[in-house]
Amino acid sequence: MRKKIVAGNWKMNMDLAEGLKFAGSIEKYFKESPSEKVLVILCPPFIHLAGMADILKHGKVALGAQNCAAEASGAYTGEVSAWMIKSTGAQYVIIGHSERRSYYHEDDKLLNKKTLLAINSGLKVIFCCGEVLKEREAAQHFLIVRRQLEEGLFSLTAEQMDMIVIAYEPVWAIGTGLTASPDQAQEMHKYIRELVKEKYGNDCAKKLPILYGGSCKPSNAAEIFSKPDVDGGLIGGAALKKEDFTAIVEAI
Repeated sequence: MRKKIVAGNWKMNMDLAEGLKFAGSIEKYFKESPSEKVLVILCPPFIHLAGMADILKHGKVALGAQNCAAEASGAYTGEVSAWMIKSTGAQYVIIGHSERRSYYHEDDKLLNKKTLLAINSGLKVIFCCGEVLKEREAAQHFLIVRRQLEEGLFSLTAEQMDMIVIAYEPVWAIGTGLTASPDQAQEMHKYIRELVKEKYGNDCAKKLPILYGGSCKPSNAAEIFSKPDVDGGLIGGAALKKEDFTAIVEAI
């Protein structure tokens, strides 16, 4: 049975004190109301990682970063490498989020390099893929996602794929109030699983978690998560509100 995962991407929100207090409340919630069937991951800004690792040390909630550098170390002012992230106690890193692709022009070749560095540093990777509205309207969404996976991810070995979680982001549904219908999410998730099966075989495809990321909220989470190839969510705005985030986790 595939692992069910809900990851909260805080993006650039909450200062250090706010973030640590919020993480404590989330950890306390899942310590008292354990969701044994769901892995919960919090992905805060870099400055929170070390402090949150101590708060989350009981293991009820995992810790991840939102990005990592494309180099292992060196004269790269302002960058944070995968092994530095790992040294804080984090276990996961998000790579290829649509905002990184769009705002910072990160292409598939760069994301592939980051992914390999992260895996070699001992981090598990939440690898994001997805199409923008123009590509969806032009019926290119399958081609776009195939290219992103083939160029960004499919150089990995089958063993390395055990360190991967894929997150499908219909970019047109992030922060817009629009949401891919449960059937649209299932259609793409099934397609992604077929691509993985084609490349790595059925066993790899069956155990690979594929998350949905795109305006998931308490009111639609249960319906989206009910689809057979949707294994959880990568949550943005709703991850900043305890009641919303915990309700999404409970929806699984």
